[in-house]
Amino acid sequence: MPVALLPDRALVTVTGPDAAALLQGVLTCNVETLQDSEARLGALLAPQGKILFDFLVSRVPDGFRFDVQVDRAADLAKRLTLYRLRAQATIAADPTVAVAAVWDGVVPAAAEAVADSRHADLGARLYAAEGAFSADAAEADYHAHRIALGIPEGGRDYAFGDAFPHEALMDQLGGVDFRKGCYVGQEVVSRMQHRGTARTRILAATYPDGAPAPGTEITAAGKVLGTTGSVADQRGLALVRLDRLGDALAAGETPRADAQPVRLERPGYATFAMPEAAASQAG
Repeated sequence: MPVALLPDRALVTVTGPDAAALLQGVLTCNVETLQDSEARLGALLAPQGKILFDFLVSRVPDGFRFDVQVDRAADLAKRLTLYRLRAQATIAADPTVAVAAVWDGVVPAAAEAVADSRHADLGARLYAAEGAFSADAAEADYHAHRIALGIPEGGRDYAFGDAFPHEALMDQLGGVDFRKGCYVGQEVVSRMQHRGTARTRILAATYPDGAPAPGTEITAAGKVLGTTGSVADQRGLALVRLDRLGDALAAGETPRADAQPVRLERPGYATFAMPEAAASQAG
């Protein structure tokens, strides 16, 4: 029963009679269909469609709770406040609750658990007062588990303000609702969905000779294909231009990061199209 405290995460709450309406009009995900026991991936975008914040959102009495990177919690609360206008909603960081993750086991009785809906094997998020239960796994163990499943996180696998939701696989992980109507950046995201113009994607990476540092360029035949993201042992994630990867593999070139070979594949849950040469490599 691995339970890992996540000190790199913090909570922001949005409560009040207009909380749902406010969030429905600015977030990529659908908060109206959110189940009581679910933590759903979502994002707040720039008008140009790029991700400013990613988070897991879940319900609390009279509103919603955002599980976000600790160093971005205050900025998220500030940005949501800009959109509040006359809405009856209270937006605040909540430093009293610790965040943890549990997978392959039983939830501690002292914690509130909500299922992480990004992937069935990710487990649950736990929210409780500091010291309410003991962890038996390290934060690094959780990230190794996440990486093995091919689940990206902003700031680790893509840069905030520089990636579209499709590039971060939010369309594959339930982080974008394409039917709920308008939200900030919606036109750009919808156009990418209907035209199939996402050329860059997060891919699962395997490093047989050892993983390079995050942010290392992946190259083939002198061309940059992408950059490495988070790593754990010989596995990792990478942000890659699919067309360039296809060209490199079709030419018989091996992608490399810091001179080490890297095998790039679509995560097992994903359904987006891979270049034919890359798909053949994965098979």
